[in-house]
Amino acid sequence: MTQKIPEIVAAVDLGSNSFHMIVCSLKDGKLQTIDRLKEMVRLASGLDKDNNLNTKTQTRALVCLERFGQRMRNFPSNSVRIVGTNTLRMAKNSRQFLVKAEAALGHPIHIISGIEEARLIYQGVAHSLSSNAKLRFVMDIGGGSTEYIIGHDDVPQIKESLNMGCVTVSNKFFKKGLLSKEAFKQAVFFAEQKLDPYQNRFSYTQWNEAIGASGSLKAIGKVIAAKEWSNNGITLNGLEKLVTHINACKHIDELKLPELTDERLPVFVGGVAIIYATFKCLNIQQMTISDGALREGLIDDLLGRIYNHDTRSETVATLATHYHVDKNHAENIKQSVYNMLQQLDSNQTQDDKQNMAQFLMWAAQLHEIGHDIAHSAYHKHGAYIIQNADLAGFSRQDQVLLATLIRLHRKKFTQSYFKELPKPWNNYAPILTIILRLAIVLHRNRHALTLPKFEFSIDKKHIQLHFPKSWLAKSPLTHADLQLEANYLENSGFKLSYH
Repeated sequence: MTQKIPEIVAAVDLGSNSFHMIVCSLKDGKLQTIDRLKEMVRLASGLDKDNNLNTKTQTRALVCLERFGQRMRNFPSNSVRIVGTNTLRMAKNSRQFLVKAEAALGHPIHIISGIEEARLIYQGVAHSLSSNAKLRFVMDIGGGSTEYIIGHDDVPQIKESLNMGCVTVSNKFFKKGLLSKEAFKQAVFFAEQKLDPYQNRFSYTQWNEAIGASGSLKAIGKVIAAKEWSNNGITLNGLEKLVTHINACKHIDELKLPELTDERLPVFVGGVAIIYATFKCLNIQQMTISDGALREGLIDDLLGRIYNHDTRSETVATLATHYHVDKNHAENIKQSVYNMLQQLDSNQTQDDKQNMAQFLMWAAQLHEIGHDIAHSAYHKHGAYIIQNADLAGFSRQDQVLLATLIRLHRKKFTQSYFKELPKPWNNYAPILTIILRLAIVLHRNRHALTLPKFEFSIDKKHIQLHFPKSWLAKSPLTHADLQLEANYLENSGFKLSYH
């Protein structure tokens, strides 16, 4: 299934401090930025002690997203990627907020893990900054998390995401904007404690060039340059002078630093504490600032999907190899899945059909990975791996969907799992799972011989299979398996007929 290449693409990063949107024209595989929008929403400040996002912050965020939505609501679904990061990972009520946020934007929002965020940040930097360095160290200070990555060219090799950001550190140590030497010392110590387990992995001996990405690091770099404390990005000497200035003030209003905006001021010192701790821990002397960050990485990843270089497919292939999947058997199942999908009479859009086929193919390829743990209940082991692993390219929602297909590919067909899926997958997934289950049943003997051509249809909850005359009579094991499958499905309100 091919998809039309869009003329406009967009990416939105719902960060813990700021929301960013980038819109680019796409012609002959070349990008040109035509619009950027950024608003400081400070989502992380809206988390209460129980990690629920308060109403006031949700309202502020939704007002911003309405503006973003006006710009991109009519874009095709395959031309947009929207992700949520640390705060939306942590918020217990994020699902309720996402329903309203998706309505405002007109497109789905995907929550990504910290490791996936790090991968995308590196991609954004690698494609935005020319460098001859053999190994790059990239750092990004967000509102709720800080990412550290080492990579070569455009390939990230070591990735970590630590639970500290400019908003959370500022709120924790500099309440109401109050400053003191002791508070700053404690903030730096807090960041050092977070980074300490990874000190050897990211030490200056492991890379050739340090690059910073994010609004916090850009702001720090501008301030240091304006004060003439450095003429080459962020330096340790420049940071020392900035810290001395901060420690001479009792409130953020006294900072009076050039290039420091009123918008950035409330979270500035928290960001300085994190970068200062990082320079000290990793023995960094100088850091270049990149314009590229998460949203540019999202655009790059989106182009991969558009031009059939989907990172997720590469991840699935790697998993299949790692868990010793029977590739021939998986290919046979994929062929039967494809044949049934082609016969499916549905009203879905072309993009939805493409996504349905893609996830089914991935599930067919990975449904037996649990065998590497234990044969008994292997479908449960496989689902656990998929749902909990760091899978490059996949959002949390992607992983839950794929895990659900794998979890329910055999034995009980428990429909309660589907209710946990976001729209429209809560409606599509039962049918997709049934297709996968039937393909697996039809290939239980694992013979290389192809199945005969058969007809397949679903009308509401009635599933029908029509085989060539006398084929079932000559295939008693398949006949018995279909009867067992009919019983499983009947318990969930579906009727399977086969002739």
